[in-house]
Order: sequence, then C-alpha cells, then structure tokens
Amino acid sequence: MPITNVSEITEFVLLGLTGHPELQPLLFVLLLLVYLVTLLGNLGMIVLIRLDSRLHTPMYCFLTNLAFVDLCYTSNATPQMLTSFFSEKTITFSGCFTQCYIFIALLLTEFYMLAAMAYDRYVAICNPLRYSVKMSRRVCICLATFPYVYGFSDGLLQAILTFRLTFCRSNVINHFYCADPPLIKLSCSDTYVKEHAMLISASFNLSSSLTIILVSYAFIIAAILRIKSAEGRHKAFSTCASHMMAVTLFYGTLFYMYVRPPTDKTVEESKIIAVFYTFVNPVLNPLIYSLQNKDVKWALKNVLRQNMVTKMAVPPLSNKP
Repeated sequence: MPITNVSEITEFVLLGLTGHPELQPLLFVLLLLVYLVTLLGNLGMIVLIRLDSRLHTPMYCFLTNLAFVDLCYTSNATPQMLTSFFSEKTITFSGCFTQCYIFIALLLTEFYMLAAMAYDRYVAICNPLRYSVKMSRRVCICLATFPYVYGFSDGLLQAILTFRLTFCRSNVINHFYCADPPLIKLSCSDTYVKEHAMLISASFNLSSSLTIILVSYAFIIAAILRIKSAEGRHKAFSTCASHMMAVTLFYGTLFYMYVRPPTDKTVEESKIIAVFYTFVNPVLNPLIYSLQNKDVKWALKNVLRQNMVTKMAVPPLSNKP
C-alpha cells in the first residue's frame, strides 16, 4: 500500500532528546555505551541459550524471543539517533512510517511475550507433573508466535491511521523517534478516530496482557504459600522474581505514558519515559534474567570453561624450518 500525504511532506525533523548543544556529546557517549551493552547482553543471551542444550526449555525459548524483541526495539531508533547528534536530524516520510510501525509492533509483541512467560511459570509451579504435556513444543511455538502475529497486525493498523492524517502545521517532531503522540500534534485534520483507536488499543492490550500476568501470579503465589518448607517456597519464588521485576518496570512506564490523550506536557514527559523502555528496559532485561538465574550462570561458566579447554588443547605452532 503506497504511503501518500496530501500535504506533500516528504520528510520530518526530529528534535531529539534535548535542545541543549552542550549536553549532546555527553548524551552521545552515554547512549552509545548503553546501546553497546544492550547488544552484547541480548545477543549473548540468545547465543548462550542456543549453545547450551540444558537451556532448550520453554522458559528459555520465551527468554530468547524477549531478548530478540528488545534487540530489535532498541536498534529501531538508536543508530539513527546517535548519528543525528552530529548530522541532520531529518527522517523521510516512509522512514518515519516504518519506524513508527516497528515501534508499535514490537511494543505489542513484548506485552504478550511477557504474558506467555507468566503462563509458563504458572504451569511450571502450579502443575509441574503435566508441565511437559501442557508446554509441549507445539504449544511453545504457538505461544511464542502469537505475539509477533498480533503485534505486527495491530501495529500496522495503528501506523496507517497515523499516517493517513494531514500534516500541515509543521514537519518538526518533538521527540527522538517517530512516535504517535507528537505526530498527532502535527496534524491539522480530525484526529478523533486515531486518538480513540490508539486509546482503545493501548488500554485493551495493556489490560489484557497484564490481566494474564496477574491471574497467573495469583495462582503462583497461592501455590507457593501451600509449600511447607521455607527452602521450597524460596526456590519457587526465585524462578519468578526476575520476571516480576521486568514486568513492573515495563508496564509501569507504559501505563503512565499511553493511557492519556496527547498534550504538550505529555509529549515532553513521553520523551523521558520513552528512554526507559527504549534504552533502560532492553539493557536491564539480560541482567535481570541472568544474574539471578543459576542455570544461566552455570551455562555461561560451562561455555567459558569449554573455550579455555579448547584453547589449551590446540598445539603450539612449530618453529621448525
């Protein structure tokens, strides 16, 4: 479907995180370091799970997909934003559409990926004897695929509704990426349909995915409280602690940002909040899910040990003529 606009805007200007030039070198170095750590952490998690056969379970299948989503999410805007610190801050109309679409799609994908992970923990703790049956390979693939299909379908609808608007006030976006709220502020056409579609989509997806998570954890907590030994309760709770931390951070910022009509104040606030789920969440998730996970730490030590053994087993090069 061709992307057209009657106002003939061919590009947008992104104002970025700050309008203070003296802060830009510091922000560039800081965000570059965060981005590199994010790449290393999420790629490392994916590779580690791939290499260690003991991590080939539904729980780590979802974790691999979560790492992949976070990797794509932060890579959608970060490289362009980093280059814009020292060059033009323009983005083409089609590029802005693509960036907006991918952001919405991956955001929705992460909603339901976190929900699938909560359901997996519910089955593992509340019905451990039937875990292998209820979380079979087929079920795991379906639960991991649905978030992508739904996220990219709803994301496409939301992006199309945004870019069917008429932009005639300005082409300057008060954000560091092409986000819905500041784009709506630039429109001089009726935004009633888009605003309500965005509100309905955000409210439905936030509440439905969070309901799945909360109901799952209600059953999990009830099951944990029935465990008699303190050690057993601690072990069961530790398998969910990292997921609960990630959910709290992710949903807390999004509830505050999206379930509101766009205004000048909320657009400014959204830039700050967007930093959390664009940079902070993707860099923290690998740390949260690895540092508190004995299986991941054991797998990492095992991979490093094997590499050391392999290097030691390689015979030195002969200096003979």
